[in-house]
Amino acid sequence: MGALRKTWLLAACFVAGAAWGQADEARAKKIVAGVCFLCHGMEGESSSEVFPRLAGQHWEYTARQLDHFKSGKRKSTAMADMAAKLKPDEMVALGKYFEKIAVPAEPAKDSELAAVGRYIFHTGNKYSAVPACASCHGKEGLGTSQLPRLAGQYSSYIEGQLKSFGNRERTNDNAVMHAIVSRMTLLEMAAVAEYLSGK
Repeated sequence: MGALRKTWLLAACFVAGAAWGQADEARAKKIVAGVCFLCHGMEGESSSEVFPRLAGQHWEYTARQLDHFKSGKRKSTAMADMAAKLKPDEMVALGKYFEKIAVPAEPAKDSELAAVGRYIFHTGNKYSAVPACASCHGKEGLGTSQLPRLAGQYSSYIEGQLKSFGNRERTNDNAVMHAIVSRMTLLEMAAVAEYLSGK
């Protein structure tokens, strides 16, 4: 009887968990359809390369950025308004919704620039003390729960964020990026961004 009860409880927990997961996904879709889709699209593909591609991004990273926009730790007038009414569990639901969407593979638009970016990403630049990006972001640019997935991201968005780190306009993540980007040239930023866009 004890073993049967335990099996029943495990099955009930699994069904309840699946139901909660479906409820979270439905809630996330409703939020996306009501707020996010104008800039980021229903599938996290974005209406413009100015906005980041959210498809495939780590849910923890997305949820944390939403929290930072809401608190003002990361500056953006548009995103502060969008995140203002979101609850923590809704931020998590949105992150998990977008993470499950496959990232389309697209070749870099400028293969020569991407080749320079590949070298910097994997090797760095010993002449200016720029370390290899892969040492933190992984050799495939997939990041971690704490660091963003960069592979497949729009080049113009990555380049813009690198410039924001360099200008100290983006301060919510960590000082390491400020130190690294301060040593990068505009060409290096554009090259790394172009390389990652084709990953």
